[in-house]
Amino acid sequence: MKTIFPIACACLCLAQDSQIQFKVTKLTEGIHMLEGIGGFTGGNLGLLSGDDGLVLIDDSMANYSSLMLDALAKINPQPIDFVINTHVHGDHIGGNEVLAKSGTTVVAHQHIRDRMLKEGIQGADGMVPAPKDVLPELTFSDSVTFHLNGHDAFVFHVAKAHTDGDAVIHFVDANIIHAGDLFFNGMFPFIDLDSGGTVAGYIAGQERILSLCNEETRIIPGHGALATRADLERDLSVLKTIDQRIKNLAQAGKTEAEILAANPLEDYHDQYNWVFITTERMVKTLTRTYLGP
Repeated sequence: MKTIFPIACACLCLAQDSQIQFKVTKLTEGIHMLEGIGGFTGGNLGLLSGDDGLVLIDDSMANYSSLMLDALAKINPQPIDFVINTHVHGDHIGGNEVLAKSGTTVVAHQHIRDRMLKEGIQGADGMVPAPKDVLPELTFSDSVTFHLNGHDAFVFHVAKAHTDGDAVIHFVDANIIHAGDLFFNGMFPFIDLDSGGTVAGYIAGQERILSLCNEETRIIPGHGALATRADLERDLSVLKTIDQRIKNLAQAGKTEAEILAANPLEDYHDQYNWVFITTERMVKTLTRTYLGP
């Protein structure tokens, strides 16, 4: 999966660069969401900005750093003080190097730094050693809170979910959550089993996020449109349902080939299938959870 992911991202970007831009949505004073449109720019970004400083959540892909910086400058021309990496994937940490070289402090869970040092980072042709400027300089094991610009941004770790180093950011006073890749709005989620992710942990992580929500909460998903509590409830229910289906088939003694042939997620294909996590890949991820690699 570590080599498949950057290749898939590259395919999504082909012949679309001239059309790509960042759509900016102001959620409240000092908090914005940035979403790539016209092509794949990586995960959705969040920005906390004001006189106290700027905190960016995720930083797209390396080849879109200039485009990202231009979009950020239109919101607030001041330099980025901190960037929080929600996890280790290249479509969320691609701007680390250019930001760090301009003085930005990279913040992440300790597992992200550990993985970068041990495994490197995703390049166009696979894993490459992580440059010093890509590495998080400030790490945490459980949580950290930013008190800036009249907002409280509570950053907390969710264990063994999308990966083993996921962070969620809860703007407590503003009732806004950046979920990172613990939420793919309206599509099958990528649960990276090779980077410490688990289906059970992913479900638990979404349940924790849901516990922080009310009907007015706005959620920035890792991928997809700005979401509500109802959107997360829907997708969590789908994940629980399809997980149980695969579990039942595995416990009945079915092989991966037999489970795939049964097409157990057919009724979710039209709505949730997408180019990276197809219905077949979702079945394989869930099957591997119960049958092993």
